[in-house]
Amino acid sequence: MRTLLLRSLFARAVTVAAPRPDAPPPPGEDAILTELGKALEVRARRLFGRSITIREVDAGSCNGCELEIHALNNAVYDVERFGIKFAASPRHADVLLVTGPVTHNMWVALERTYAATPDPKWVVAVGDCAAGCGVFADSYATVGSVEKVVPVDLVIKGCPPKPIDLVKGLLELMDRATAKPAAKPVAQA
Repeated sequence: MRTLLLRSLFARAVTVAAPRPDAPPPPGEDAILTELGKALEVRARRLFGRSITIREVDAGSCNGCELEIHALNNAVYDVERFGIKFAASPRHADVLLVTGPVTHNMWVALERTYAATPDPKWVVAVGDCAAGCGVFADSYATVGSVEKVVPVDLVIKGCPPKPIDLVKGLLELMDRATAKPAAKPVAQA
């Protein structure tokens, strides 16, 4: 016991050193994130006149996708600076991010969440399990993919998808929402 105590007292911290204030930002993902975020903010403001509000729903996942979704709010990604906000209530949401295969216990809850979300609303299935091809796809405890319970507008694949892929997916969703639908031919009787 004494050895463990002494070892912990003299051990160095196991953290990453903070960047120097005068150091330039590292190239790569930060520049890509900034570009994607600004494009997403422009499209959201054009579509809604305000920011996008997201409600995340765990329909029975392993929490890998939730960790990546929560990373969107950390100091590295900080998507709130681009106008992406998370809501606790589906009544305030524009987008439902659904993770995991839908379990029998979450089936009704997901339907109610979808019904409580005001129109216009979009559903994004996040991760391989939500798309119906994950490790829990054929489990006795699941109904199946999110698509079997509520209509899905976009699928973001990955196990789990990276936060930058989530931002790219949201940008693609806004592009689809702002695109004008093709003119339907008039039916003749």
